[in-house]
Amino acid sequence: MTTTPPAVRAKNLYKVFGRRPREAVTRLESGASRADASAFGTAAVIDASFDVQPGEIFVVMGLSGSGKSTLIRMLNGLLEPTSGSVEVSGSNISDVPAKELRAVRRKHVSMVFQHFALLPHRTVIDNVAYGLEVQGVAKAKRLAKAREVTEIVGLAGWEDKLPSELSGGMQQRVGLARALAAETDILLMDEAFSALDPLIRREMQEQLLELQAKLGKTIVFITHDLNEAMFLGDRIAVMRDGRIVQIGSPEDILTDPANDYVAQFVQDVDRARVLTASSVMEPARAVVQLTAGPRGALRTLRDLQTAALFVLGRDRKLLGWVRDRHVMRQVKTNDTDLEAIVNTEFARVGPDAALVDLFELAVESPLPIAVVDDRDRLIGVIPRVTLLAALGNVDTTTSPIPVLEPVTRFSESELDATLATEETPVAVTEGATR
Repeated sequence: MTTTPPAVRAKNLYKVFGRRPREAVTRLESGASRADASAFGTAAVIDASFDVQPGEIFVVMGLSGSGKSTLIRMLNGLLEPTSGSVEVSGSNISDVPAKELRAVRRKHVSMVFQHFALLPHRTVIDNVAYGLEVQGVAKAKRLAKAREVTEIVGLAGWEDKLPSELSGGMQQRVGLARALAAETDILLMDEAFSALDPLIRREMQEQLLELQAKLGKTIVFITHDLNEAMFLGDRIAVMRDGRIVQIGSPEDILTDPANDYVAQFVQDVDRARVLTASSVMEPARAVVQLTAGPRGALRTLRDLQTAALFVLGRDRKLLGWVRDRHVMRQVKTNDTDLEAIVNTEFARVGPDAALVDLFELAVESPLPIAVVDDRDRLIGVIPRVTLLAALGNVDTTTSPIPVLEPVTRFSESELDATLATEETPVAVTEGATR
């Protein structure tokens, strides 16, 4: 069985600028701090290791001076590591001949820069086609490809304009289109949206995710903005003083920071836009199988002291919910058709729904929000208290929440008395179907 290699692999990467970089690496490998090794050179990246999987958006985040931009320049060979190795699509690009390195870049890697790096005397279409021109692609073919990706990034009709005639966001789209035109598998984006105004920046972030969903590129994205990292990244690497201090999903970084530095970073993040339903949901206990009938439902209502139950069919498929008073009426009248009183109107979401999308549902529904999978099977519930606790980063140390809101208005004695009534057998005439 063959396994697909990572799109990018960094292994024990060091980059030291100065007169004696090798000695600095030796000191750092022995446990010396960045300051201790400064006599031999400036350590920009220290022992960085990670894999980026095909189709993943991997965000490297850190403040100025953290080493993130130096790191990305080692990933495409613009800077040679002092120590360690980089693999791109299974090929080692560290310490290889320049011709071989250029071939890897041409085939596998494109880069998008913060300040766009457009040629001011060339039109949009010629800027987009520039990488293909350098590769020697015929003019007709490269212009056709350039027009195709120009339309993809939303610049159709602007092909003959100069960069000076475009807004900042449009110029960045040209840079992105140029990278896409090269048809490489990997995009390296160094603070690509940092120079844009906030509204335009958000538009570009959303467009990048749309393009990623459509094209499936592998993206290594550099940023100093944690909200941007949380919005874009499948995984995030947090850097400080040349070292990667934590790698994890946005939820991992937010809910389980590796140290105080990361915790301070995430304290002002909008948790509602990062956390998802699956990360905060509670096990669903206030449920009844449809086959249990009204009496089975009433026993569960009594045991949990709840006013309502979710009703499940085969394979835990969520059919709806029932109220206590309706179940009580059925038991008293000896009606055994629980399905007849199942209410099919309720709030439900998928496991990947962001919490920000749940507030309106929580306000409008008297029940917890049901979390269902793609086959409509109930996998959890989100009561209001759980939703609020997640926003406030409050650890819910209580046991799984069994109670559906609101609590039943019937007393336990009323419920017991109803259950104590004998079930009258339903007469079946000879030959009748059941």
